[in-house]
Amino acid sequence: MIIWLASYPKSGNTWIRSFLVSLLFTKDGKSNLDSLNMIGQYPLRSQFKNLIKDFTNVSEIKKSWIKSQEIINLDKKVRFFKTHHAMVSIDNYNFTNDENTLGVIYIVRDPRNIVSSVKNHYSLDSIEQARDLMFHDEAWTGFEKNPENISDKKFPTLLSSWNFNFNSWKQIKKNYLLIKYENLLKNPFDEFGKIINYLKVVTKTRFSESKISEAINSNNFKNLQIQESQGKFKENMFNKKNEKIKFFDKGPENDWRQNLDPTIAKQIEKKFSKEMSELGYLD
Repeated sequence: MIIWLASYPKSGNTWIRSFLVSLLFTKDGKSNLDSLNMIGQYPLRSQFKNLIKDFTNVSEIKKSWIKSQEIINLDKKVRFFKTHHAMVSIDNYNFTNDENTLGVIYIVRDPRNIVSSVKNHYSLDSIEQARDLMFHDEAWTGFEKNPENISDKKFPTLLSSWNFNFNSWKQIKKNYLLIKYENLLKNPFDEFGKIINYLKVVTKTRFSESKISEAINSNNFKNLQIQESQGKFKENMFNKKNEKIKFFDKGPENDWRQNLDPTIAKQIEKKFSKEMSELGYLD
């Protein structure tokens, strides 16, 4: 059964993933980005092997979402998957279902702080392009037909808009946990503590206090930046000049109040006013 680590891109998903790897797959709880692949991503090309022929054809892909997860779940083990895919139904084909899903941890971040990170992450030419991507309900990523650029991760993923992505995962009523990126920065022990309690209830897993403390302390943003600079992070994207894009970039220093054009900020606030109010971002 799958526990989804779901989010819109650049919301802290990999931070949570690194923390969970430290808890679940190390002896001492110490952060090690070399082991990040112990919690995989979905969807990937390899997960649809022998199910579809055209990896750019959404009509084929949507029919195989559930089947691919059924194959993953054949061993009945609990596993985590990171995803940026919206929880959608296309022509009555669901992205996931109760039979394959044990729960979801949804990570959310103020969209005014996401927009500049999205621009950098996807090598967009302007902040306006990043804004437009976040506003677009039909925003897909991962289409690739050039054989030279094809990799396992080049697989169509429906991000949708920031607010649709957030709202879509609320459909999963079973074991839903919401984590705010901003609270992780302010009170890491409290927020990571929520995840630990979630694991106790949902997976019946227990951890020593020393391991918990080490996992929280060693997964601070500065340490993740250092590990990335040492080459331990293997999931960087590349810009149009084929230069590696820094993944753990500004983090807590990315303050929209100082870095974002006020006009763009107001447009985001207007577009996402309902969800931002719900999350306390407009207080």
